[in-house]
Amino acid sequence: MGIKWRNWVVPLAAPALLATGCTSGAGAEAEPTGAPSTSGARPVARVCANPATGPAKAPAGAVTVDPATVGDLAAKTRRHPRNTTFWLRPGKHRLEPGRYSQVIPKKGNRYLGAPGAVLDGRKSNRYAFGGDARDVTIRHLTVQRFVAPPDEGVVNHDSADGWVIEHATIQHNSGAGLMAGARQRVRASCLRANGQYGMNAYKAEGPLRDLVVEGNEIVGNNTGDWERRRKGCGCTGGIKFWAVDGADVRGNWVHDNRGAGLWADTNNNDFRIEDNVLEANDGAALMYETSYNAVIRKNTIRRNNWVEGRKYAERGDSFPFATVYLSESGGEPRVKARTDKIEVYRNVLENNWSGITLWENADRFCNSPANTSTGDCTLLVRRDDRCERPAIATAPLYSDCRWKTQRVDIHHNRFVLDKSVVKCTVKCDRMAVLANYGTYPDWSPYKGERVAEAITHKQHNRWHDNVYLGPWTFVAHDPSRVLDFGQWQGTPYRQDAGSTFRARDGG
Repeated sequence: MGIKWRNWVVPLAAPALLATGCTSGAGAEAEPTGAPSTSGARPVARVCANPATGPAKAPAGAVTVDPATVGDLAAKTRRHPRNTTFWLRPGKHRLEPGRYSQVIPKKGNRYLGAPGAVLDGRKSNRYAFGGDARDVTIRHLTVQRFVAPPDEGVVNHDSADGWVIEHATIQHNSGAGLMAGARQRVRASCLRANGQYGMNAYKAEGPLRDLVVEGNEIVGNNTGDWERRRKGCGCTGGIKFWAVDGADVRGNWVHDNRGAGLWADTNNNDFRIEDNVLEANDGAALMYETSYNAVIRKNTIRRNNWVEGRKYAERGDSFPFATVYLSESGGEPRVKARTDKIEVYRNVLENNWSGITLWENADRFCNSPANTSTGDCTLLVRRDDRCERPAIATAPLYSDCRWKTQRVDIHHNRFVLDKSVVKCTVKCDRMAVLANYGTYPDWSPYKGERVAEAITHKQHNRWHDNVYLGPWTFVAHDPSRVLDFGQWQGTPYRQDAGSTFRARDGG
């Protein structure tokens, strides 16, 4: 799975808030840096610096866990029945030696950390909490220094359903700090400096539905730099979502991650991404890939994609690498969701490397060797072996075998660019809707400019009623068509009706 940018061949108390901010470096606690906002600051969840403390005494009926006894937590979990509350005393708790030593909760168990309670894997144990028990709660606990393998996670390793993770700090682990199951709630937690992901929302068996990620700080993840180690793997990010049906991602501070901040990859549907601050991520703030039906609104998105965007520009690459990247993703009324389009509105994008790119790879479809989501097909077809000639050349498969960037509505956003802040001269100022020239495989029904024409003119993708400040340019149809604002608004593109544009560079 994954992507290449293109392929040409109970209610919570509010978390601690900071009025504005961006730290520098993985897990840093520095004061905000960078250019001041011209658009007003959105509060952020400064969870890592100001974690909420847990109960200083054991709650009535709770089982006390002693950090001086190695393996006490796992042993007492085994001895006690389901629905038991465990209170971890202050101090460093350890599991038994052995890579597979871990806590296997029972249904309804609750794990509460006292102030200063840490579960430490000592760079020896792979997993902290695993098993398939439902409705487990972990609160006020720091989980650190576990060594899960790539694509696996430390907390909720087996993606059990109904877990609640609140006021936790999950940091300095290999792999993913956290996995996800259906009905999982992750709130007011610090997911910091994990080797691959802060959270990997993936469930191998059964649907992953109804996920809430709210009020967290997600910072400095992918310390292992996995895109370099596995070139083109598409296996990194602050959070990666795979085939999640229904997610609310709101009020999070996602910053300083190596790679993308938030990345939804392959048959995700029905997302609401709102009221987040996404900033200073090396790659895109948000990638929504081969997925469906989303609302992206009221986010503050600033200083993203400086590292990756600059890298490709310096190589001479003409592709419009963007900070919000919608790849083969769109609205689909036949897939049940709270919306039947992708709507991007009331966001502020400030001093990122470029803006929003709508992209569709003409060579990427079900059963194509160019489909990097190997073995997956669209939610309309499911089985990729149906997408073969001659059937794929006719309705309905001609349409349904392709993930389409369609029904994207981008409106009432504010796009601000000061090149002196970004420290760029070219290729950092683009808004785009485009595809490549279809060439592969030889039996593809999408050869030539068919997909480029469709995404640009026929699939109901619209910009309108936006505000542009800065020297923005626009790309349509293919990377070679670079337009000014007048051309973008004019025939045949007719984009950004009702929008305003004031080119100013600096100040």
